[in-house]
Amino acid sequence: MASRAGPRAAGTDGNDYLHRERVANHYQMSVSLKNEIKKLIYAHIIIWALLAAQTTVAQLKLVSHDLVAMPYQWEYPYLLSIVPSLFGLFSFPRNNISYLVISMISTGLFSIAPLIYGSMEMFPMAQQLYRHGKAYRFIFGFSAVSVMYLVMVIAVQVHAWQIYYSKKLLDSWFTSTQEKKKK
Repeated sequence: MASRAGPRAAGTDGNDYLHRERVANHYQMSVSLKNEIKKLIYAHIIIWALLAAQTTVAQLKLVSHDLVAMPYQWEYPYLLSIVPSLFGLFSFPRNNISYLVISMISTGLFSIAPLIYGSMEMFPMAQQLYRHGKAYRFIFGFSAVSVMYLVMVIAVQVHAWQIYYSKKLLDSWFTSTQEKKKK
């Protein structure tokens, strides 16, 4: 036993830690994956808030359409994508497997699917912009198609990583559940 004021106790060289208890690997993995998923959910909330603000400002006609363009059709169903993120956050305190599964499935339905539809919806306008240099919708002076494609690229990455980490977290939770059933 080491003391604050003196040398280490006689007969120990610091290698007597092997008998100590350790936190199981799946618990460590669960904590780190929860933190990663929370960061991704917060990133998604920022993206969602920007799209919600753009949709609200455009629908209520708070500013000119020259400043903020009318939303594309895919943006309305994408606004439902906050629901899977909330299910994901609610699954963490008690390691609720069913909420996490609902979150993963509905992320594909309410997040990824509208983004895929949006990329197809905006493709003709993007093609026109890059072939002829003409844009008809603008967000703060930038082409709305370019801005929205940038948002979509970021959102797809956020959701893909969220699903990937959720799957790993689900596997970690199943591992701990199976170990408990064996005992």
